[in-house]
Amino acid sequence: MASITSIVKASDWILSRPTLAKVVTPLAKTFVAYAGYREMGLRFNDLIAEENPIAQKAISRLPEDESYARNFRIITAHQCALSHQLLPPNKAIKPEDDTPYLIPYLLEAEKEAFEKKELDNIKV
Repeated sequence: MASITSIVKASDWILSRPTLAKVVTPLAKTFVAYAGYREMGLRFNDLIAEENPIAQKAISRLPEDESYARNFRIITAHQCALSHQLLPPNKAIKPEDDTPYLIPYLLEAEKEAFEKKELDNIKV
């Protein structure tokens, strides 16, 4: 599994190359449009799996209001899935509202986990 740090570095590298960015950006926007998670009230970072310790630590570090909003969005998406309905367009997440709120916390937690692993394996 790729680390969040490697994914962020790869995306920064792609966006730093104008030709590559011209090709990948429209593909990414098309993928997001067809993914449909915004129509269920989710933001992209809500799709990150919580089943690993780094993600759990990052989620626990979220501010209380952001954590509450995340849980509400996930519950809303579950309700949409159970009822086989999408949210009305006025309640769906707009592209400008779909900002990466969890990535900084994930990067920090991943850095700490890497540092801990390095210190645990240090040889004197």
